[in-house]
Parts: sequence; C-alpha cells; structure tokens
Amino acid sequence: MPTHPHPSWAWRPMLAGLTVTVLALPILLFAATAQAGVDHSKFTALKGPFKTGPDVTQACLSCHRDAAKQVQKSIHWTWDYTNPHTGQKLGKRNVINNFCVSLRSNEARCTSCHVGYGWKDDKFDFTKEANVDCLVCHDQTGTYKKFPTDAGHPNYVPKEFPPGKVWPVADLAKVAQSVAAPGRQNCGVCHFFGGGGDAVKHGDIDSSLAKPSRDLDVHMAADGMNFSCATCHKTRSHITFGSRYDPQATYSPAVEAPASCEHCHTATPHKSASGATLNKHVAKIACQTCHIPEFARKNPTKMVWDWSTAGKLRDGKPFVVRNDKGEVDYDTMKGNFKWQANVVPTYRWFNGEITYTLRDMKIDDSKVVPINIVGGSPTDGKSRIWPFKAMRGKQPYDSVNKTLLLPHVFGRDDNAFWRTFDWAKALTAGMKAAGLPYSGKFGFVDTVYYWPITHMVAPKEKALACKQCHSRNGRLAGVPGLKMPIFE
Repeated sequence: MPTHPHPSWAWRPMLAGLTVTVLALPILLFAATAQAGVDHSKFTALKGPFKTGPDVTQACLSCHRDAAKQVQKSIHWTWDYTNPHTGQKLGKRNVINNFCVSLRSNEARCTSCHVGYGWKDDKFDFTKEANVDCLVCHDQTGTYKKFPTDAGHPNYVPKEFPPGKVWPVADLAKVAQSVAAPGRQNCGVCHFFGGGGDAVKHGDIDSSLAKPSRDLDVHMAADGMNFSCATCHKTRSHITFGSRYDPQATYSPAVEAPASCEHCHTATPHKSASGATLNKHVAKIACQTCHIPEFARKNPTKMVWDWSTAGKLRDGKPFVVRNDKGEVDYDTMKGNFKWQANVVPTYRWFNGEITYTLRDMKIDDSKVVPINIVGGSPTDGKSRIWPFKAMRGKQPYDSVNKTLLLPHVFGRDDNAFWRTFDWAKALTAGMKAAGLPYSGKFGFVDTVYYWPITHMVAPKEKALACKQCHSRNGRLAGVPGLKMPIFE
C-alpha cells in the first residue's frame, strides 16, 4: 500500500486542485489505517514448502478463520449479481459482452482472473474454502501469476504459453510470507488486463495506472495523492463496494459504493473566482466529464472487436498481423481489432441505471444491438451528463431465434473454435453447455457496449476549457435535450 506523506489527522489533500477537509475523509482514513501491516514471514505456518495454491490457503485459514467464507460472499468469487433495481441476473457468469463474449464452456481460460483455484467447468465447488486464492490479492513480491489456461492455478511445474514463452514455477512460500493489504498492482493483475489484454476493456483502467504520472491520474500518481484502488473502492470483510452492474451516477451517503467525487470535493467543489458559475454545472454535468478530457491517454485501448473475420489461415496456419505501432490488427483466433489512444469520450445522460441484453433476450438484428442500455434523460431530475467508452463489436447471433450466441472457443476438444476454427461446431457446443436453444443458423451482428469513464482524472489545469463544450460543434453537441449558451 502507498505511504501517505502526512499523518491523516493533518491531511488536507488537494484533489485536482480542490481543497478537501478532514471531515470529508472517512474512506481515506480507512485506507490509511489499513496500511498497518504484519510481517507474515515470521509465521511458522507460512514457511512451507507448499505444493499447491490451496495448500497456502489452508495455512492462511489457520489464523484468518473467516476469510474464505467472507470471500465466498463477494462478486469477486461468485461472478454472479442480481441488480436490486432491475432484477436482472448479471455478473460474469450470466452476461454477454463484445470482448471474449461469454464465460460459459470457456471457464478454464476465463477463470485465470478468478479469485479461486480450479473453476474449469460447472462442477466447481464454490463452497470449498481451500479453493479460495488468498495470494492473488495479497502478494507483494510481484511474482505470483496464475497460468493463463489452468483455471486459476499458478504453475507448479514449468509450462509454456504461448509456445516458446516459459512460465516459471511459483515460489509459494515466498509469496505467502510477503502478503499485505492489496495495492494497485494486485487489483491490476486482473483489472488492467480485462477482456484479454492490456487496455482492452475499460479504456480508463490499464497497466499505465500501476505507476502513473500526475498528468495521467492526479489521484493515483506518487507525486499526486498516491491513492490505491481501495481508497475509493472501500472493502469490508472482503466485500469490495462498487460494481459496474449497479453504478452510482450521483453522490448518496446512504449507498456503500465507490467514493464519488462529492465524497471529498462536496457538491460545490470550485473555490476560484469563477467557482459560483462552475458549481452550477455540478447539477447536470458529472465531474468526470470536465476532468477526464480523454481516456487511454498513454496506452491505446481496443475500440472495435470484429469476430466475424476470425478463423482465417495463412498456409494452413493461424497468424497475427500487427501495425507499425505493434498493436494487433488481426488475429486468426479473434478477428479484426481497432485501437485508439487519447479517445474523446461518448457523452450520455446517466442516472445510474444500466440494463443489459442478456442471452435469452430477443434482439433487433436490423440495428446495432446494445449490450447494455444507459438510463437517463435531461428531465428525470437525477441524471448528469457522463463520459463513456463506446466499445463496438461484431459477434455471432442466432439468425432465426434472434438471440446473441455463446461460442465455445477454448478447449482441447474439436468443438473449440480456437482448435478447429469451425463456427458451427463452436456455437452449437457453447449453447448446449449453457442449456439454451439454438436454431443452428447463425450470422454476425454489430453491437455496442458502454463503459462509464471514472479513472485517469487529469490535473485541474488540463480540465476542459469552456469553449470545448460551449461551441456549435462542441463535445456535447450530440447530447439530446441539452441547451447551453454558445461562446463564439
């Protein structure tokens, strides 16, 4: 965990140039308190040797008796979440996306980012405490890595992935003795690389946030506030608050969610001579809209993923094409991609309500299919204009039943797309594994997925200038129902 430069009682940090009083810092004080660590190298139970990850977990539980039970109640463990407002059953186990599409039948590959060991199929025991992976969130050596295709386990013998790249055996005792409260790098092991690679999914969360400059993120920079993820995403009993499945568009002290801007900056954050005018914006404009002028400001993010072109071979073999920047433009396994850096967000009215197109829902294949729908309007009294990443995709769907399809891509069987590049077999197998109807007829449909942008907050001097919005073709020109003066 990062070390704050001053004691918490005297702390008056300047977030994006705005003064924060001590009374507004309950979450920050929690984060500071959590830094008090214990030297785990002193404990006999962690001396090892350990043959497997679950063996380490058993040693951890000898002291932390309730830890596994707590983890097993978290969305990090269940990958299952029911939105209390919409009733939709969400989480990675249930949703479809336009990145890797679906967990179902691909568990052994996808669960390399699960906080557990051994989830390779629908027979995984979610109640077994030894299946919880303590190390992935608490390792401080930076050496602990789950093997990409082994259902959440690290290496116990040397393996290659991809061919030619050797992954070493994990020193489990060394890692176990290093453990402490999670830092940015622990969270980033999965969240920086969501969707199959660095900067693929979110656009505002990638490996550049491990040690960002102040220009990239004023809150996380060592010469800024040096926040960890847990500073805002507070955790209690291994439950981390704040989910993309039930986000908060406005501040509510009654909701246990990530710290919003208002937690520290209040609803009247601007203290300058023009502060009164700027503060009027807060009711309708999210802080992120002005203070995150672009996302993917260091690493380019994937903006388009076209599965329809996947499966092409060159001389009978899979191949990869990279552009002059080294970015993958085409991969036989996944299709075509488009990358972009310094992306100007897409702006939408947002009230915190997001509904998803689930795998049993009918779609209109004559239009771009929304993977999720952002709720909000200029007149509902609870919406603000927010920045989003609009991820575009082209993915398989049932052209008769008009539903999105779940491909079986990973595995050693002949139905796995990455083995035989046969869409018909892969889609049949994926839908059968999910227990869902499939007509046997498929096509590819354009989709869009909206991700709220909340990270990569720039210093105040790099916030949007007035004319960037208050002009005839300004950033917010396409936002419906928005009326504002034009500065010529």
